[in-house]
Amino acid sequence: MLPWSAASPAVPHAFGTSPPYTVGVEEELFLVDRAGHQVARVTDQVLARAPRFTRGRILGEMCDGVVELAGPVCANAAEAAGRLRALRADVMATGPARLMGAGLHPTARRGDVRHRGGRHYAAVAADTRTLLRQSAYCGLHVHVGMPDPETAVAAFNGMRKWVPLLHALSANSPYWFGQDSGLASARTVICHSVPRTGLPDAFRDWADYEETVLGLVRGGELDDVGSIWWDIRLHPRLGTLEIRLADAQSSLADVEGLVALMHGLVQHEALVADGDHPRKPLLDEATFRAIRDGLDARYSTGGPMRHVQEVARHALDLAAPYAARAGFADSLAHVERLLAEGNGADRQRAAFARGGLPAVLRHLADETALDRSAAAPPAIPLRGAA
Repeated sequence: MLPWSAASPAVPHAFGTSPPYTVGVEEELFLVDRAGHQVARVTDQVLARAPRFTRGRILGEMCDGVVELAGPVCANAAEAAGRLRALRADVMATGPARLMGAGLHPTARRGDVRHRGGRHYAAVAADTRTLLRQSAYCGLHVHVGMPDPETAVAAFNGMRKWVPLLHALSANSPYWFGQDSGLASARTVICHSVPRTGLPDAFRDWADYEETVLGLVRGGELDDVGSIWWDIRLHPRLGTLEIRLADAQSSLADVEGLVALMHGLVQHEALVADGDHPRKPLLDEATFRAIRDGLDARYSTGGPMRHVQEVARHALDLAAPYAARAGFADSLAHVERLLAEGNGADRQRAAFARGGLPAVLRHLADETALDRSAAAPPAIPLRGAA
C-alpha cells in the first residue's frame, strides 16, 4: 500500500507501474439461504471455509450477508468473467449459502442491516450515521489500468458522459423493501444518499484533481481518497480508473458484456482525450432518467434527447476497434443481446409477472449460480428506439 498522510501536499499514485489498459473486476454478491433465498448472515463462515488459494479474492464487506469476489488483473472481459465464475463456484462450495447477484435484495426489510466489525467499517458508519443502515447493496466495480496521472484524468473526464448509459444498461434493482420502486436501479438512489457520491465536474488536469481530493480528505476528515465514492473515480493506490456505478449482476454474460463495453470506452477516452465535458447538472438529470427508466430511458447531456438504444449503438461502435485489438470483440455481443432482450431489472420484472417476489428470488439465485446460457429465462420482447 502506498504511504498516505492527510496532511500530504500530493496524492501518491501507482499509475504506470503495471501494463496499461489491463482490466480487473470486483463483484459484491448477497449470500442467501437455500430455502427462501433471504439474506444469510454467514459471511465469516464462508470466509473461514473458502479454499486457501482464494484468500485475497473472496472478501468480506461492511454488511454481513455480502461477499466481494475480486478477480485478478486480466487482459480482457472474457478472462475476467471466467475468473469470477470460478470464484462464484468456490463460494457456493463452502456450503452455508447460495449467491444472489442484484443491486438490492428484493424483499429485505428497511433497516435490516448488520455491520461487521473493524476500524474502517466503524469509521464509515460513524461518518454516514443511519444512511448505510437502510439496506445492504451490491455493486460491480471495473478497474482499468492507466499509464500515467494525466491520462487517467483524461479518461475520467471522457467517461463522465457515458455514466447515464452505463446506469441504464446495468440496472438490476427494481424491487426494494418488498415493493416495486418504479425505478430500474433503486440501489443507485441509496448509494447517492451518502456523501462523496455521484459525479463531480471534469478536472483541468492532475493538479486540479489533487487539489480537489486533498480538500475533500481534509474537509471530510477521511482516512484517504478511498472514502471518495464517486460513480467513476481514480484509484491512485492501484493505478486504475474505477467504474463503480453498476448494480451487481446475476448473469455472468451480462458482466462480461458490461466489462467489455467499459473497457473499450475507457481506452477510447484515454487516447482521444475529448474536451467536450457535460456539466454536472445535466449529467445528474440524465442519470436520474437512466436509473428510473433503464433501457427505455431518453435523456440529454447537452444536445438533443436521445434514446438509450441510440447512445448504446454509438458506444458500441467506439468500443469495437479496441475490443477487436484486445481480443474481446465477442464479449460485446452480450451487450447487443442485453439491448434486445432486456437488462437485469427487466428480467426481474418478467419473473415477478410469472410468480411474484418468490419467483424473482428464485430467478436471481438460479441465474447467479449458472451461466445465462444454462438457465435462460423466457425471452423479453425485442426493444425499439421509438
